[in-house]
Amino acid sequence: MNFLAHIYLSGDNDLLKIGNFMADSIRGNRYLQYPDEIKKGILLHRFIDTFTDAHLIYRKSKHRLHEKYGHYSGVIMDIVYDHFLAKNWNHYSDEKLEEYSDSFYKLLQANYDILTEKTKAMLPYMMGRNWLVSYATLEGLEMILFQMDHRTKNRVHMHEAIAEIRQYYTEFEEEFTLFFEELEQHCIEKLKEL
Repeated sequence: MNFLAHIYLSGDNDLLKIGNFMADSIRGNRYLQYPDEIKKGILLHRFIDTFTDAHLIYRKSKHRLHEKYGHYSGVIMDIVYDHFLAKNWNHYSDEKLEEYSDSFYKLLQANYDILTEKTKAMLPYMMGRNWLVSYATLEGLEMILFQMDHRTKNRVHMHEAIAEIRQYYTEFEEEFTLFFEELEQHCIEKLKEL
């Protein structure tokens, strides 16, 4: 799962959303230095990643890309799954995706001091290109994959995966829908534990 799913799965708790969003830039037990709700968000993020990576449906999706993109097939699938969440957003939320995204960007700006340096550096690009809304279209998805290529020094040409995404689009969407329903339920339970 990529940014949009992590934020969405945090529910309505703002600090939990921030923790879940920036968790990739917090290693090991460094999360302990943050306020409790941010800690919960970081732990939820780690739970989501572990659950996703081990899930048979997600692995099936990722396997279609593995031969060509290797380790990066997971990175690509995370973004593709966010695409389906964004594309079908009105199925998951009563709030428009544009409004939800705008509120989240404002939340990050209002809590700028607690963001990691990596998150602060990424924020202008994320907001400037409106990544969360861009996920909703194939054109936006391709743009994000192209940007990921740049960040990874064009190791595997991730933007070329748009061909496989188009080829297996129906299968990917069906797999996402089944997987995400299950993930949502597990996150609800996990939040009760946290």
